[in-house]
Order: sequence, then structure tokens, then C-alpha cells
Amino acid sequence: MASLISSLLVVSILLAVARLSAASTTRHYKFDITMQKVTKLCKSKSIVTVNGQFPGPRIVAREGDRIVVKVVNHVRYNITMHCVHHSVPHPNEPDLRLQLHRNGPERHDVVARPRWFNADPEAIISQALRTGAGPNVSDAFTINGLPGPFYNCSKKDTFKLKVKPGKTYLLRLINAALNDEFFFSIANHSLTVVETDASYVKPLDVDVVLVTPGQTTNVLLRTASAAPNASFLLAIRPYATGQGTFDNTTAVGILEYQNSNGRSSLKNIPLFKPKLPALNDTAYAANYSGRLRRLADAWHPVDVPQAVDRRFFFTVGLGADPCPKNQTCQGPNGTKFAASINNVSFTMPTTALLQEHYQRRPHVYRADFPEEPLFFYNFTGTPPNNTFVEHGTRAVRLPFNTSVEVVLQGTSVLGAESHPMHLHGHNFYVVGRGFGNFDPVDDPSRFNLVDPVERNTVGVPVGGWLAVRFRADNPGVWLMHCHIDAHLSWGLRMTWVVDDGPLPNQKLPPPPSDLPTC
Repeated sequence: MASLISSLLVVSILLAVARLSAASTTRHYKFDITMQKVTKLCKSKSIVTVNGQFPGPRIVAREGDRIVVKVVNHVRYNITMHCVHHSVPHPNEPDLRLQLHRNGPERHDVVARPRWFNADPEAIISQALRTGAGPNVSDAFTINGLPGPFYNCSKKDTFKLKVKPGKTYLLRLINAALNDEFFFSIANHSLTVVETDASYVKPLDVDVVLVTPGQTTNVLLRTASAAPNASFLLAIRPYATGQGTFDNTTAVGILEYQNSNGRSSLKNIPLFKPKLPALNDTAYAANYSGRLRRLADAWHPVDVPQAVDRRFFFTVGLGADPCPKNQTCQGPNGTKFAASINNVSFTMPTTALLQEHYQRRPHVYRADFPEEPLFFYNFTGTPPNNTFVEHGTRAVRLPFNTSVEVVLQGTSVLGAESHPMHLHGHNFYVVGRGFGNFDPVDDPSRFNLVDPVERNTVGVPVGGWLAVRFRADNPGVWLMHCHIDAHLSWGLRMTWVVDDGPLPNQKLPPPPSDLPTC
């Protein structure tokens, strides 16, 4: 599936802070999507790149600028440009990932984490979908495209972050390894979380940051006042909650202090390693996520809906499909893995949903997605005997500016695990979370409606639930899905159809005149 290519592509957009009086500019960029031969772990292969770069290039612009990007696809895979933190209408399959950033007065460094496969990722996912099994795990994780010295034949491919003493650096952490959540830490250095998914948070001092697939986190790194006679590893390790096989390796880079002449050396000096949580440390993950709070002040107001027009209760989890006749399947008990929301596994249409919605031809989808499960059971306890899912292209239709509350309830069907859920076209506020089954009577009384963290991607706790609120003020067709690529491929997604508003700027723009026909 082409969406798996997204774990190999990261394109960063850097927005420089501009004075309010500065005139806006239209900035033009061209992305050529090409195959490029790359060698990692002593293996050479061709991968999909943007302008021949891995990770991809970044766009530099000032706040208020207009950005025009021309994408020319030279490869045999379909490519979609997905702009995460600005509301732009787009198709429902995020194949190319863009990340937005804002620049500040100090130096900034981007730390991105794609996975590396020695085999062809397209062949891996095709085999998994054909056999019904989980996909093979990656051969390495990378930091800015470099696996680091802990992997065979990779010592020279090590990311180095060079810093000066007595400085503050802003590190932008992007999890582009879309089957794995990550713990991130730098030896002997604390980090201050200041931004999540392009929304400011109250400064949070931590030693370890958790970043789920599709999330971004900005942290401040304050260096020592004097250059120590040492170097320090920065490391990523998976946070694994599922029962399947996963890549349990650790990728590292090196934090180097420059001396007075601007040079740094790793010869004959100590190298310190960070202390990372255990691979399954759910207690740390829950504590970290629960401490994040929106920076709620006059300059950064919180617009969490205090009243709700529509409430939804969505179960998110795994399931199964029967094995086709005359075929041997390698999923649970001879079935094929599937995934669903409210037991509905999403079927990809052959025609773009956005195009059908604009042309008022809704026969491609049904606007009857269930607001709650059709069958209630102990979601985090013993699962039902029947684990089969239904299939359909179904959506929830919302009038413009509807205030929405969604409770995302994890299930134990085929094993409980965390699900990083991502909503296109909107940010949401995480107003509540907990373990076990959501209690509709008691749990809402503990919702945080004052300073909840604002995100577009959030991990549903393993064996637990999470509540979000958002305002449907962006017309169009918007996908909500699990950001674990395997689960996405198995159907853990649904769509919201948001109708036009009354004002001209609240209406869906027409498709371009040169839109290709299928």
C-alpha cells in the first residue's frame, strides 16, 4: 500500500516568525518525486524521495505567506501531499507527509524518525495483506535518516547534533516511523516540552519524551554552561503495547559539544548513554501524556467547546476477516487481520470522497456511520467469541460549526494496544483519559475543560479510553484513522463530512480546472 511510503518521506515546512507589519509573500516550491538509490546497513536499494533527498527537503516561509507547491510524481506509486497543521482539502490517503514548524531566534534542529527496511516496503505490505498476517518488522530505526552505530555496518551513518555550551536549542521531534511509538532521551540532559502538534503547551520538564506515530513535539534543550569533556547519546526506543512482533532495537545519535575553536572530537572522551523506560512502560507513557496542558493565556486562548452538539462513542481495535476460499491465511486462528471503529472496517472507494461530496453524489459512501457500538460488552475484559468485522464506506455528516465530543474506547479484541488516532482538517482538545471502560456517568465530571492539550494525533491508552472535543468548522471530507500503518491498512479509519457554512470563506472551494479524471 502506498501509505507505507510515508514512513520513508519527511518534508518539513519551517515557518519563520515575522513582524505583523511585514508584507506576505507567495513562495513557490517544486517537489519532484523520484526513486533514489540509497545504501544503509550495507544494503543498497531504491527508495521514494522528494527532490532526491532522504529525509525530504523543508519549505521556509514566514507566517502569513502563501505557499504554492507543485508536485511532479515520477514514480509508479500514487502520491498525496498531506499538509498536517493547515486546513486544506485533500484526498483521503496520506502518502506524503508534510510537517509545519515555526522558527525562533535560536538555532533549531529537526529530529525525524523514519524506519529502514532492507526489503521493499511495498512487497512487505502486499504480502501481509495477501496472507492476512502482520507485516514484517523494520531492520532499523533512523534519526534524520541515519541508523547509528548500534546496527551492523552503520557506524558511519550516525546523526550528530553539534551544540555550544550555555545555549538553548529547540529540537523538533517528528515520529515518521508509522508503526511504532517512541521514547526519546538525551543522556545527562533534561528537556522542556513547549509545543505538541504545532500547539503551545505549558512548559513541562522531562527526561524522556513520548512521541506516537504522526505526532510532533518541540522541546528545549539547554546545554551545560561549560563544554564537558564528554559526548552524549540521544536515543529512540519503541514503546510497544501490542502482542505481535516488533522491532525492539534502539537507534542513537551523538550530542557533541564544540570547543572554543568551533571543533568537536569524540576521541578518547567518555560517551554517556540515556536511561530509557522499558519497552512496555505504560505507566510512564500515561503519566507523561496526562501532564501535558495547553498554554492557556490571553495570547493563546483555549477554544474547547464547553457545550456539545453531538456525542460519539467509538470503539477502536483489531478484528478479523474470514480466510477466502482455497487460500491459506496466517492471521489469528487461520483468519486475516482486520481493524475497525465501532466494528466497521473502512473500505476505500474507487472515487475520491471529497469530489463526490462536492458534486453532491453521495452514492460512493453512506452517511450512517454508527454513533456507538451496535453491541456493548466488557471492552477491556474478555473479548467476544466473534471477532469478525463488518466492511463499508461509511461517514458521519455534520452541519458546519457543530461541537463534537468523541470518546475513543480501546478494546482487547485480539489483544489490547495503544492506537494513535489522527484527525485530518481539525485540531482537537484531549479533555479526558483513563484505563478500563469509559463510565458515561462519572468520567465526564473529571473532564479538563480549562487547559486541555490541543493535538491532531493522540494515543488511545492501551486497555483504556480517551475523550476529545473539536469544532467542525472546516468544510470537506476528513479522515480519522489510526496512525499505525498496519492498522490503517486493515481498515481502522472513518470519515467526517462537514457541510458548508453560510459565509463565502466557509464553503468548500471547487476542484482545480486541471483535476485529472479517473
